[in-house]
Amino acid sequence: SLNALIARAADFYGPDNKSSALNMMVIDKFMQGKKAQAFGDIHKLHTYTYTPDAAKATALLGNTSDAYNQVWHVPTTKEKLTNLQWIALAANELGVKPDVQTIPLWLIKLLGLFIPIMKEFPEMMYQYEQDYMFDSSKFEKRFGLTATPPADGIKCTIEKLKANQVNR
Repeated sequence: SLNALIARAADFYGPDNKSSALNMMVIDKFMQGKKAQAFGDIHKLHTYTYTPDAAKATALLGNTSDAYNQVWHVPTTKEKLTNLQWIALAANELGVKPDVQTIPLWLIKLLGLFIPIMKEFPEMMYQYEQDYMFDSSKFEKRFGLTATPPADGIKCTIEKLKANQVNR
């Protein structure tokens, strides 16, 4: 018999995360002196999972025998923030204006023809067109590990990016 478990997460963000939409389209853009870019309705709620939280949770699950044969949602913020509020957190931490350019679906489909990572985005657009909330309370109750608050996660992510720029 196969012993397995499923560990799910929302969209990721965090230090050393090169393919996170929040990192690439918001934090990196602001650090380059550009406007943030966003998909869909920026006024809809959207949860993100901080990658260090996901890493700790995954290691914990893998080393817990009674966690197997279950589905787990790794710790993800319970704060109900819109995408615009996430963008504002990053802008505030960097001391820039929270200017945003929204990207329409037709452009995402066009970009998908040339940029491989963009090819899968149209099928995920529902997460940006309606409220996207992720519930990790089962994990939190079982293991007592909660998500890093968004402001702290954004601060740590930006601090790490700045440190990496200095060390280049």
